[in-house]
Amino acid sequence: MKWLGVALLPLIIVTARPVQGQTDLASAPDWQTAAGGTMAFEVASVREDKGALKPPSFALSSDAWFQEPNGRFHADFALPTYIQFAYKLRLTPEERRAMLAKLPQWVGTDRFDIEATAPLHATKDQYRLMMQALLAERFGLKLHFEKRELPVVEMVLAKPGKPGPKLTAHALGQSCDEKPKPETWPKECYSYAGMFTKDGMWRSGSRATSMDLVADFVGSSAGADPEMGRRVVDQTGLTGLWDFTLETAPAAPTAPQDGVPAGQTLIEAIQDQLGIKLKPARAVVSVMVIDHLERPSEN
Repeated sequence: MKWLGVALLPLIIVTARPVQGQTDLASAPDWQTAAGGTMAFEVASVREDKGALKPPSFALSSDAWFQEPNGRFHADFALPTYIQFAYKLRLTPEERRAMLAKLPQWVGTDRFDIEATAPLHATKDQYRLMMQALLAERFGLKLHFEKRELPVVEMVLAKPGKPGPKLTAHALGQSCDEKPKPETWPKECYSYAGMFTKDGMWRSGSRATSMDLVADFVGSSAGADPEMGRRVVDQTGLTGLWDFTLETAPAAPTAPQDGVPAGQTLIEAIQDQLGIKLKPARAVVSVMVIDHLERPSEN
């Protein structure tokens, strides 16, 4: 994988050019249009929090797992987490570093406690729209998206048309509407889970996920590897929803020791267990450009 050890172009760029409006709705992604285009919290408070971290009302993740909080939203994170959630992004470590490099230091370090009231029965994507509006109003966030050709990592099937043994069409497994069986893992659909197995290996996986989200998972997980860091794009040709599990050696900062299982690395497991190869390429991708951001006044 030495081909990955190259200088990376930042996929999130900060500029000083002012823009009008929050986003260009004419070019909004399909999920945003389906969720209603624009939406706002009924009431919201934003306060800097220097105390203990408090759990959110639901996971601010790019996947679809969601427990409706009865209209009461709470979260306690630094700004990058809110931006990723609002725009349904899963940033690689390199992308996150690129975003923070030209922003004030407080953006990556200071946590903000956000309490808000939302319409009952709002979907997770509608909460994203409400967060977009809050970021624009309270943090002065202005941004736009551009199409650029950049270095990426492509996910392709090692054997055309044939997924690996641990990547199966969701329709062939247990429905998300059924009570999970004892052997079903992960128990929840639409999200990613991880756990240690009895033999000390690390198991990760998801049920009812798209291949685009698998690409996000691969990028954010394998991105911890110093030779990885590019955005991962799906070129497998697989459509619909999929279930997968991966078993890998536990991540360790030092060389393996006695008693520590010597399993596959994540990249090895992706090819052998999921049947997916990662290869360098160039592709036209959507790049988020931050034009303006400011510290909010508390209220």
